[in-house]
Amino acid sequence: MNFFRGVMGGQAPGPQPSGAETIQKLCDRVASSTLLDDRRDAVRALKSLSKKYRMEVGTQAMYHLINILQTDRSDSEIVGYALDTLYNLICNDEEEEQDENAQKQADDLSAQFTEKFIEDPEHVTLLLTLLEEFDFHVRWPGVKLLTALLKNQGPQVQGVILVSPMGVSRLMDLLADSREIIRNDGLLLLQQLTKSNAAIQKIVAFENAFERLLDIITDEGSSDGGIVVEDCLLLLLNLLKNNSSNQNFFKEGSYIQRMKPWFEVGDDNAGWSAQKVTNLHLMLQLVRVLVSPVNSPGATASCQKAMFTCGLLQQLCTILMATGVPADILTETINTVSEVIRGSQDNQDYFASVNAPSNPPRPAIVVLLMSMVNERQPFVLRCAVLYCFQCFLYKNQKGQGEIVATLLPSTIDANSISAGQLLCGGLFSADSLSNWCAAVALAHALQENLSQKEQLLRVQLATSLGKPPVSLLQQCTNILSQGSKVQTRVGLLMLLCTWISNCPIAVTHFLHNQENVPFLTAQISENLGEDERLVQGLCALLLGICIYYNDNSLENYTKEKLKQLIEKRIGKENFVEKLGFITKHELYSRAGQKPQPVFPSPEQMLFDHEFTKLVKDLEGMITKAVHKSSEEEKKEEEVKKTLEQHDNIVTQYKELIREQDAEIQKLKEQVASVSTQNEQLQTMITQQLSQIQQHKDQYNILKLKLGKDNQSQSNSQGDISQVNGVQTEELTQLRDEVEELRKQNTLLQTQLGDKDSLINTLRSEATLSTESPDAPSDNTELLKELEALRSQVQAQSTEISQLQTERQELLRRAEATTASDTVQSSDGSDDSAKVTELENRLAAQTSETERLKGELKSLSESRANLELELASATSSVAILQTENSKLQTDVQESKKEQDDLLMLLADQDQKIHNLRQRLKELGETVEDEDDLDARDQTDDDEEEDDDDEED
Repeated sequence: MNFFRGVMGGQAPGPQPSGAETIQKLCDRVASSTLLDDRRDAVRALKSLSKKYRMEVGTQAMYHLINILQTDRSDSEIVGYALDTLYNLICNDEEEEQDENAQKQADDLSAQFTEKFIEDPEHVTLLLTLLEEFDFHVRWPGVKLLTALLKNQGPQVQGVILVSPMGVSRLMDLLADSREIIRNDGLLLLQQLTKSNAAIQKIVAFENAFERLLDIITDEGSSDGGIVVEDCLLLLLNLLKNNSSNQNFFKEGSYIQRMKPWFEVGDDNAGWSAQKVTNLHLMLQLVRVLVSPVNSPGATASCQKAMFTCGLLQQLCTILMATGVPADILTETINTVSEVIRGSQDNQDYFASVNAPSNPPRPAIVVLLMSMVNERQPFVLRCAVLYCFQCFLYKNQKGQGEIVATLLPSTIDANSISAGQLLCGGLFSADSLSNWCAAVALAHALQENLSQKEQLLRVQLATSLGKPPVSLLQQCTNILSQGSKVQTRVGLLMLLCTWISNCPIAVTHFLHNQENVPFLTAQISENLGEDERLVQGLCALLLGICIYYNDNSLENYTKEKLKQLIEKRIGKENFVEKLGFITKHELYSRAGQKPQPVFPSPEQMLFDHEFTKLVKDLEGMITKAVHKSSEEEKKEEEVKKTLEQHDNIVTQYKELIREQDAEIQKLKEQVASVSTQNEQLQTMITQQLSQIQQHKDQYNILKLKLGKDNQSQSNSQGDISQVNGVQTEELTQLRDEVEELRKQNTLLQTQLGDKDSLINTLRSEATLSTESPDAPSDNTELLKELEALRSQVQAQSTEISQLQTERQELLRRAEATTASDTVQSSDGSDDSAKVTELENRLAAQTSETERLKGELKSLSESRANLELELASATSSVAILQTENSKLQTDVQESKKEQDDLLMLLADQDQKIHNLRQRLKELGETVEDEDDLDARDQTDDDEEEDDDDEED
């Protein structure tokens, strides 16, 4: 123990050991002591020496400390000392007090010891296991040690944690710890863990991180909270930035709605603390991460819709128009609102309706533009307002039309300030930054909108008293020719290029001013300094646009004449080289990276993001247009016209197909409706049939019951009243039989009369035959026939007598039955009524069934007709698609043939040129093409003169 007293501060007599010797002895004691108390005291001593003798402790004691973590886990005190010692070795806490060299040495030691610790992944796994201990003296130093490891060697430690079973889940449990210091350090640990690792970010998100973090932010007071809220927001940014899966999970979990209360600032905005500014700044960044332009369009649009629906956009606009908001928060709020409305028509329409709380109320757009063109406002704020205006007009033709309309003479209100007036004021002010911002803002009002480019040509400006007004286009070129600052000229040239591109009418207006083309050629052809090279490139681009989109309506400035002018004054190669100055500029690539205008200083504010896209599209086309000959252009125009005709035909077919598709869809809907009705009717018929069957069954049951009742009554009355028991159907049958017998009797009486008349006739003939001696054989035959007839008549008479007897008997029975029915009518009235009712219902059901069968038949016929129409429309679509494919094939073949012809013409021209060269080398006189053309012209003139003389 004397040894430990010497180490811990007590002075022992004799020479004192050095630090390295002391550390060596302590390490031996840690490794060899069998008593836990001795090892604990040795580890405590190492902890006290770990900061002063960091190098020695790290090189000699690290493996002993790791071994303590493995073997003495049951003693939380020694484990805590070991973890604290390792933390002191790996982490450098005295960064601010050291100079540069000492700081570098300390960082090198941290990296060295970190690599030594993680060279075996089991050490990290061991540390994760220790974090499951609830003891404060183990858990807290374990959290700090793992955080330090992640700071020094993040990717390697992340890899170990990722493959460790339940590794991330163990760390997420730190957020549920009731001890705030562990929870807060757990937040710092998760920040380091989720940096630049999408896989871990997804796991953390699906471990319910969003819910837990938002709960902590709410419990800590949202934007009014402390450093813990900041740590939670930083962790949320790590989880959501550039991670589309987590962003979608955040939106689908309805967590966007929980962000709205963060931005509910009070009316009294005085006294914003630094922590509140930081928190609100991070909250705004979190909103921007969800709607960033670099995200996929679908994800951004869904988040924008959710923010508008839950009222988050409205809350941001409230902060935007509030007073007393710090400048950096106001700037970030403007940027946030910009990206929330960018490309979303509903959000843009809402923003256009926002008014500032002024008297009289002014639109928020006008108030923001007033700040943009005010040179006294901070530079970053002016950039944010420009970005907001650009996002408001992005893919918003309605908003573009409203902005341009404020410049037109018919809509100008002298009593109020409009957006158009502010843009014109900024465009022609003395501040070059205002000129550039106003020019870019106005260019965005014309972006991909041909109608507004034509409308802007109507704008007239009053330059001074007593002078006629000039157009806005002319005023821009006037200022450009006056040689103002580079930033102003660049802004105006970008505006002009955007304005006249893809607008032949604007090109004609620009070329109509006789001074514009000479100015551009002079600017391009001069050898100016480095600062002017960008202006020369933009002038070349503007002139190239005048060539490419020229409709040849001005005789002096057709495409061919402009190209000849370039070739004579500038040179094609020089022109293309000057055009290339734009894309080679260092600020060009920086502006093309993202839409937001972010510049370190106002002087570097030269390029707009959308303009870089325009340059990228036009540079190659202008270069080809300048190098093309007139014949190539004519052929290209012919091909273009042919293609346009084919495109028109294809468009017509597409429209026809679209209409037929709509008709087919309508027919399909009708077929589906008819099928549904058919199914419903089938169901109704089935139900009706089942009801009819039920009624039949009831009717049969009642009939049987009635028959049994009548049978029982007849049995009780005996044989004399047996006739009274005859049922109604039997009575009807008997009546029918009587009627039939009457008919048979009548028929037999008629036949009997016929036979009697026949007998009398035969008797008279027999009398005559007896008197005639020539026919003895005939008489014999007649007598035989007569006897046969007599026997037949006798038999029929007997049958008639029997029938008459039966008839009389049946009549007596019928009369007796009628009397019996009269007596029993009171007893059977109820059953008869039921039978009658059932018969009536049965008849009604039968008629209803017949009606439904008729409707079913008509619907089936209608369905068959619709199917025939559908088949006809489908065949028409197939025919049209075949014709469309054939037309496209013809277009491709015609393009190929034209390319082949161009190649043949080029080869032929080359051969002719070579032959002429050879003839010249052989001494032959060969006339050039120009001489031949001149001679042909002379010959034509002479022929005309001869014709005139002959006349």
